[in-house]
Amino acid sequence: MTIGWLDLSAGASGDMLLGALVDAGVPLTVLAGAVAALPVEPVTLTAEPTTRHGLGATRVHVHAPASDVHRTWVDVRTILADAALAPAVRDGALAVFERLAVAEGRVHRVPADEVHFHEVGALDALADVVGVVAGFAHLALERLTASPVALGSGSARGAHGVVPVPGPAVLELLRGVPVVAGPVPAETCTPTGAALLAAHVREWTTLPPMRVDRVGSGAGGRDPEQLPNLVRLVLGEPVDEPATGLLLETNVDDLDPRLWPGVLSDLLAAGASDAWLTPILMKKGRPAHTLSVLCRPAVHAAVQDVVVAATSTIGLRVQPVQKVALQRVEGSVAVFGSPVGVKVADIDGRVVNVSVEFEDVAALARSLGLPAKEVLRAATAAAHQAYPGASATLLDPEGE
Repeated sequence: MTIGWLDLSAGASGDMLLGALVDAGVPLTVLAGAVAALPVEPVTLTAEPTTRHGLGATRVHVHAPASDVHRTWVDVRTILADAALAPAVRDGALAVFERLAVAEGRVHRVPADEVHFHEVGALDALADVVGVVAGFAHLALERLTASPVALGSGSARGAHGVVPVPGPAVLELLRGVPVVAGPVPAETCTPTGAALLAAHVREWTTLPPMRVDRVGSGAGGRDPEQLPNLVRLVLGEPVDEPATGLLLETNVDDLDPRLWPGVLSDLLAAGASDAWLTPILMKKGRPAHTLSVLCRPAVHAAVQDVVVAATSTIGLRVQPVQKVALQRVEGSVAVFGSPVGVKVADIDGRVVNVSVEFEDVAALARSLGLPAKEVLRAATAAAHQAYPGASATLLDPEGE
């Protein structure tokens, strides 16, 4: 499993991301082949080694014929639909341009289908998007994370004249994303770069724990004095760390109790690691429940939406928590001739706990017409025999 992290302290653009991918080992032919599949005038890619503040990097150039054509979102959809691209690349590129169209539409107060792309509709921008999407598809990363994005400051000249930096479309594209101005008084994140980041990055964080394998540096066209104008792509294998998550809690005293099972199911379906209810007695002697939900930060928004939509709460408590988890593997034991699942927990290779999957026990008991406790007793004995040294707590039918 390979994960990636982008250092965006100098901002991001399509050509910088292309350079980082090539510098990290993605063959230029992968990117160029995808770009060549576009049914437009010939567009080619070349790559050359360069430096920024003495640091080695790769600069990718997009060679496209000059054109004054201003394509609409409908035009771009047609081009991508007609291109001989792999489905993952086509769908990824469409998703990027849809984000661009929606953002531009919001900024200019027009429907997305009426948006006329200017810079982002040019052939070089099409090549940037398709090439970057093809590059990440080639890497097939399990997860891509990134640092906060440096957007720049000051002003820049675009198709609509002088606009403030960060540009309106960039800010629209990066709603909910941690951003900083950065030290460079110029535009350091382009709309194309912002759309590509929004479509690919799943978590915004510092460098995650990993065993580094490759590092790719993609150079931008400018070489400002404040810092190296690079996007760095770090690839590697994840390493174990104490699991961190969020605990969401709310007290509810006015929800029909028949709704709670569905609420808990919806929370788990939204990505929560666990969800449970605790009976409490509130002020004025009112009986109520505390709803508690554990989740990863990446699914916080989805889980919170379920709590707000499915319950009568008007607020939540959110706090970070850390979980210490044993290494676990799933196995099975034979009970009355049928497999019953078990979860085996160990410390440094020493088995310390085995939990019998009670759903398997209950299903087997029903099929055999036996009491569940008899099947559970047999499964527990089989687990003891298969995994000697396990704790006696394995009798917990649903322990994890």
